[in-house]
Amino acid sequence: MYTREILAPRASPIQDGIPLQGTWNRAFEKVNLLEIRKPYPYPLPRWVRDSRIKEWEYFNVQDGRIMLEAFLCNLKLFRIAQVFLYDKESGEKYTFRKIVPGGAWRLPQSLANAQVESHSFRFFFRIHNWLDADIVRLDLNITKTRRRPSLTAHLAFNMDKRDVIPMAVSLGFTERRSMYAFKALASVRGDIIFGGRLIKLKQNTCSGIFCDCRGFFPYRMQTTVCSAMGFDAEGRRFGFHIAENQTRETNRNNENALWLNGRLTPLPPVRITMPNGLNSEWIIQDIEGMVDLTFTPKEQNQSGTNFILTSAELNALLGFYNGMLVTSEGEQIEVRGIFGMGEKLYLRV
Repeated sequence: MYTREILAPRASPIQDGIPLQGTWNRAFEKVNLLEIRKPYPYPLPRWVRDSRIKEWEYFNVQDGRIMLEAFLCNLKLFRIAQVFLYDKESGEKYTFRKIVPGGAWRLPQSLANAQVESHSFRFFFRIHNWLDADIVRLDLNITKTRRRPSLTAHLAFNMDKRDVIPMAVSLGFTERRSMYAFKALASVRGDIIFGGRLIKLKQNTCSGIFCDCRGFFPYRMQTTVCSAMGFDAEGRRFGFHIAENQTRETNRNNENALWLNGRLTPLPPVRITMPNGLNSEWIIQDIEGMVDLTFTPKEQNQSGTNFILTSAELNALLGFYNGMLVTSEGEQIEVRGIFGMGEKLYLRV
């Protein structure tokens, strides 16, 4: 069965100007990829190197009734703030998306106690990463227009170390160009007011995946992500976040993770195939026998943009996962009709 070394916690994924490769179960004190010496074979000014670093923070929250996805993404030439809400019972969908030229704000280099916010007329989006207090907060406020209802959300992720073992990884594209990712599955509590209707999220029934990511990604970036969360037959909280990307040495290290009752299982690399196209059944498998899933899309949320000489296209499909996952202890988890997302991202920037 696949195993991966979990390294001792450290302050940074960079040592003496060289990016480290590995997997950890604690957040780094600081992540500043500009500390990498000569990420490109030729000397470049600091501002040019900085412009090649892409960064985002991502949330996916759901209980038996709703699913909320929100992210802030800084691509340096432009920034994207996006919020998507889906009512599983009624099928109602809500999407807000804002693109802002330039990269004025930066995501925090530390998750210990820092925040970032994006706001403008009719819109407010704030993330407070506060791992020192075992919490991550998300606050949203989008006012009503003729085309969409209002949306307000105040959510708190329980990041207590006794309840959550996160994953932090540093993965290489080349010897000196790398990406970093921090991921965790946590219980979530809070309130959502949608079109005047109050939705209360309770910690014992609501789960969320939080991701913090940045890297010297390729000019043409392609990533496919599969994620879902729920409760098994015994009432235990579980979830997974699996990505197929362009990093190298994926068998040694990757960003695939499974959580069961807060315990982390690093998963092997997977192959995600769509034999009948994007909108038909996906097959997610590894060669170690730890991941054997199918994803059946139900709803699609597509977005894209072209800005100057760049483009971004995100296909986010909602649907159901079925199959089997295996923990590091060898326990099989049956996945039966678990609601989740399958996302295919293409980025040229």
